[in-house]
Amino acid sequence: MSYQEVYQGWKNDPEGFWMEAAQAIDWDQAPSKALFDKGDNLYEWFADAKVNTCWNAVDRHVEAGRGEQTAIIYDSPITHTKRAISYIELRNRVASLAGALRAKGIEKGDRVIIYMPMIPEALEAMLACARLGAVHSVVFGGFAANELAVRIDDAKPKAIIAASCGLEPGRVVHYKPLLDGAIDLAEHKPDFCVIFQREQEVAHLEEGRDYNWHGFQYGVEPAECVPVEGNHPAYILYTSGTTGQPKGVIRHTAGQLVALNWTMKNLYNVDPGDVFWAASDVGWVVGHSYICYAPLIHGNTTIVFEGKPVGTPDAGTFWRVISEHNVKSFFTAPTAFRAVKREDPTGEFVKKYDLGCLEQVFLAGERADPDTIVWAQDQLQVPVIDHWWQTETGWAIAANPVGIEELPIKLGSPTVPMPGYDVTILDDAGHPVNPGTLGAIAIKLPLPPGTLPTLWNAEERFKKSYLNTFPGYYETGDAGMMDEDGYVYIMARTDDVINVAGHRLSTGGMEEVLANHPDVAECAVIGVADSLKGQMPVGFLCLNAGADRDNGEVVKEVVKMVREKIGPVAAFKLAVVVDRLPKTRSGKILRGTMVSIADGTAWKMPATIDDPVILDEITVALQSLGYAKG
Repeated sequence: MSYQEVYQGWKNDPEGFWMEAAQAIDWDQAPSKALFDKGDNLYEWFADAKVNTCWNAVDRHVEAGRGEQTAIIYDSPITHTKRAISYIELRNRVASLAGALRAKGIEKGDRVIIYMPMIPEALEAMLACARLGAVHSVVFGGFAANELAVRIDDAKPKAIIAASCGLEPGRVVHYKPLLDGAIDLAEHKPDFCVIFQREQEVAHLEEGRDYNWHGFQYGVEPAECVPVEGNHPAYILYTSGTTGQPKGVIRHTAGQLVALNWTMKNLYNVDPGDVFWAASDVGWVVGHSYICYAPLIHGNTTIVFEGKPVGTPDAGTFWRVISEHNVKSFFTAPTAFRAVKREDPTGEFVKKYDLGCLEQVFLAGERADPDTIVWAQDQLQVPVIDHWWQTETGWAIAANPVGIEELPIKLGSPTVPMPGYDVTILDDAGHPVNPGTLGAIAIKLPLPPGTLPTLWNAEERFKKSYLNTFPGYYETGDAGMMDEDGYVYIMARTDDVINVAGHRLSTGGMEEVLANHPDVAECAVIGVADSLKGQMPVGFLCLNAGADRDNGEVVKEVVKMVREKIGPVAAFKLAVVVDRLPKTRSGKILRGTMVSIADGTAWKMPATIDDPVILDEITVALQSLGYAKG
């Protein structure tokens, strides 16, 4: 079947489409129907089913005779460790941990916060919670104590599972003191903590509250899987909110199982037994969906990688992992490829490895600029596919479904909407616009299975954040357009569309032009307040390693390029060369913070920032242009 036939088939009979997809899941009690309409634009999927996520991700593969297959490959260039964990070993480890948690009083519906680095035990902790029907909330390892405390107070966990430390190139991140500080700050106190002691740093345990991971499990009866309702929350994942209070995105159990399982073949084109690698972190949605759950549910081998795209030890680390572990489908963020390209623009490291196993590469997490895609295609000689989704949706809104049909790639587009997503471009008044017109990207309700049904203990906030602006639609917060062929283009967050003298312009479009300059490795464009024109664009350029050009010359050239490609209407006159851009740990550029610095308005240090010192460098750069005077 073609993509068009599959998508049309879903549109004609959404109920039938998702009930058929649901047949791939092991149900304790099968759902009577797919969609449950709760009224008031709230929906649930497979709500009356009974099912267990851990059974579907682990035990059923053992029962089917595939217990010896590798479930998890752990590869840590930082600790020089590699090991493989089979499905049968994973089942035994998860059942043991779940049994120990149960013996300490954890049961269905209890919340457990997980605060761990990229080690297999992080996945085991997630699966052990799922085994018991407990609701986990993974907080990115090394998050500041006050940010962790806010999440403790919101989720009210009965237990916290953490590691003694995390490891970055050249430094140890002390998790346990951060955890202790967070518990001191939080009003809610967990009953107990379980600490996985890493040999790089053995942490102090509080008598009576903290338990050692291994000792805690000694002599305990392993736990069986507890079936839960289809609409039982599998997890809470906090995403940054505009108010500073994080939003707890929840994922219902049955919808996640059905949707994620469907994506593995149809989107990522892997079969059970194939090796799939998402180079992300379990603290982010990609880590939840595509390091832990989807690959295991589908019976793939997943990779837990503790390292960086460059520096552990060099810009060839991705290619080593792919070649060594026989990766068929690889998923990373554009920012990771830009880091590799900056260190190795001509792909010398790529040539050192046999990448014959690799069939396709997927990018997500931010806009994939065409320049990065072309570079990766040239180096890897496989399709490099941008796809677009959000923490809220849990899987791709728009993608190139290579398992159904590989569609032509259009640079700058994450291709087409997936079944379940009726994507519409709206003007400010909520009316659909013509193809090729920039507008707000919205999705007609109901959203498909696996997407957020609401926010944790915050239904009104859910409606206000996503449903109220365009009645009958989910508001994505992204701006873009669709072309005549139905391809989606994500141009910017809606707040990154700038208004220059009455013209609505996308900063993403300008970034695309800047990225085309041969010396530019990475760039960002922001809109700063301007008394005459409302807003003016300012560009930030990071140059390739070995680019020994005069910075002023490069700036002149990119200004000319924007003028030629977008036109004088963009009023693009200001750019500055910087060593690096401020980013979150997941690689998103902190454009909003940069705007606040430029405009001299109050701003708060982002909790997810990778390195706060960069903001000082950005401030100096902006001052050199006459901004950031506040």
